[in-house]
Amino acid sequence: MLDTVGRPKLRDVVADRLKSYIVDEDLKPGDRLPTESDLARRFGVSRLSLREATKSLEFLGILESRPGRGLSVGQVDMDRVTEYLGFHPALQDLPSRVLIDTRVVLESGVLPHVARRMAADPSLFEALDATNRRLACCRGLAEGVELDRRFHHQLVAASGLTPFLAFGDLLAVFFRRFGEHLDVDAAVRGHRIIIDALRSGDVAEADREVREHVEFYLTLLETPE
Repeated sequence: MLDTVGRPKLRDVVADRLKSYIVDEDLKPGDRLPTESDLARRFGVSRLSLREATKSLEFLGILESRPGRGLSVGQVDMDRVTEYLGFHPALQDLPSRVLIDTRVVLESGVLPHVARRMAADPSLFEALDATNRRLACCRGLAEGVELDRRFHHQLVAASGLTPFLAFGDLLAVFFRRFGEHLDVDAAVRGHRIIIDALRSGDVAEADREVREHVEFYLTLLETPE
């Protein structure tokens, strides 16, 4: 006897079909979708199952639902995505070495883009510098960890590569795991080297400092976690 498809799985299947429909129809943010009844009929599911699928996509900003307007394509809410990923149980269980290596790949990878955009927009440097100066004056470890996380989040965001922000909140997991080891003075010095190098266009120097900055935490893995 075949196993029946449970509602959570059906919801995910319908959500995937909705995403495929948006891509296949080349819909853009603001474009309207067919009515719930039409979509339910198209996918061969109940309106309740369809509604469960649309709610999960609304959460991420892929769809928008407004009274009197129905469903339309939304703008993906990257802040919401990163918040979700940052607390996902699968990320909490990642080995520390994987977290460290992922940060190195992520942050070193965005540096050429940050340098190019910073040359055209000095406010990117100013924002990073302001966060770093706040870190230098922080009161207590908890505030320091949050400001350190914010600096690195801003660094990734300054690349303009918006999808990277979804992975950038691996930073949230990283800082929850390693935050207690933060050396504020060393972090401020490292940040200064990174942003000064980026402002001058010296991506190689910024890359060396990012790697040294992050790979310091490898020394903590010499003792059992």
